[in-house]
Amino acid sequence: MFSKLWTMALEGIDASLVEVETQLEGGFEGITIVGLAGASVRESKDRVSAAIRNSGFIYPRKKITINLAPADKRKEGSAFDLPIALGQLAATGQIRNDDLDRFVCLGELALDGRLRHVRGVLPSALAVRKLGNKAIIVPESNADEAAVAEGVDVYPMANLRDVVDFLNGDDQVDPYTINLRELFAERQQYDVDFSEVKGQDRAKRALEIAAAGGHNVLLIGPPGSGKTMLSRRLPTILPPPTLDEALETTQIHSVAGTLREETALMAVRPFRSPHHTISDAGLIGGGTIPIPGEVSLSHRGVLFLDELPEFGKTTLDSLRQPLEDGEVVIARVAMTTRFPARFLLIAAMNPCPCGFLGDSNRECVCSINQVRAYRARISGPLLDRIDLHVSVPAVKAEELSLKSEGEPSSSMRDRVMNARNIQLARFQDAGIFSNGEMVSRHVRNYAKVSDGAEKMLQEAIKRLGLSARAHFRSMKVARTIADMAGHEEVQEDDILEAVGFRELDREV
Repeated sequence: MFSKLWTMALEGIDASLVEVETQLEGGFEGITIVGLAGASVRESKDRVSAAIRNSGFIYPRKKITINLAPADKRKEGSAFDLPIALGQLAATGQIRNDDLDRFVCLGELALDGRLRHVRGVLPSALAVRKLGNKAIIVPESNADEAAVAEGVDVYPMANLRDVVDFLNGDDQVDPYTINLRELFAERQQYDVDFSEVKGQDRAKRALEIAAAGGHNVLLIGPPGSGKTMLSRRLPTILPPPTLDEALETTQIHSVAGTLREETALMAVRPFRSPHHTISDAGLIGGGTIPIPGEVSLSHRGVLFLDELPEFGKTTLDSLRQPLEDGEVVIARVAMTTRFPARFLLIAAMNPCPCGFLGDSNRECVCSINQVRAYRARISGPLLDRIDLHVSVPAVKAEELSLKSEGEPSSSMRDRVMNARNIQLARFQDAGIFSNGEMVSRHVRNYAKVSDGAEKMLQEAIKRLGLSARAHFRSMKVARTIADMAGHEEVQEDDILEAVGFRELDREV
């Protein structure tokens, strides 16, 4: 007795078709799963046998061989439970359907036959859409996520009995659909707003510049000055994501298993804030079967690293590749996996180990050598990828007591969008999209400066002792400031403001 049906295996943030072949024959009772199945797939045999019996079906007391093809691709995850169970029921004739080839099945089985939520449903549904001639059966809790892939017949099911009744034609079930554009519009709301921030006008200005030009930022200030509060509001002034960007972001979170059941589509920019004890693999991604790390979970959004010098040196150095390339490449013996990782980095740190260097209310107790050693924990190559170093002083009491709200995120976002549109027009033939992505040749071609601005920049480098990298970064930031002001050429005021955002390039 033989049966064949289909499921999906995850490959990075994509999915590929897997054929589930089931062969029943005489001999010693038992089940063998072949085809490079991982531990979670091999464990399914006990869940499947209990689910079949507890759903009122006859479990075959035969030698069962299940082949997952192609056999040279690794299969991992509990979503194989349902197709493995259906294969056995079809092989024993308990499923009377000659059209099983039309369905792709995903789902984890509880021992009583209930279908549980699984990860990677959106990539699987998008892969089914590309095939064009198949439908997908998923757990009820994954229904909205699967229906985001418009054009696919999605059949959500509560348990194994419902799936079999549907396939046998005993129950009629209509394909499940959602209004994707309406859902996208509804979910484009943030819980925070810059209007809630009291004071910190200079820091807010720096974050607006960062959003307008796609620049990475380092916030430097004492504990309680509002660095985290400011950073959490940065996504609210970034350009709204497009539907394609939202789908890509949702795919990553679906594969990682971080997509909440009630969130079918991530319609806002993600904000990720890992603790400084995170491992290299947790930040970048990895594992025996690679899964996305925090840099990929923040794709198209913001990665916030608080207490930056407390992160491990190798962990921070591992950021260099995704910051440079916009993706993470994880190499294993059997596979090489790529995850997108194009994010805006916002880091925060104290000005010194005690946190109160330059504070007008509390005295710093750190020596010069201690301050230098503290700041030296951040490597030069990482600092090379951060355009703005911003001082965030403690908020004054009179500012905290103000009853009036600050400027809302919406008006800040309008200015950001205007600057972004200027950059999109400028770089349409350059292969980049923002000033933050410029390399030296782009700066030479696109960051034209007036004579007075050039002289001012040279004078600032001499007086403040700024490095060569500070010159390059200042030019990129000045180009963004000029775009925000509507200047064709970079002016003196643009240079002056940009140079002011290079705190760590000066001697302590």
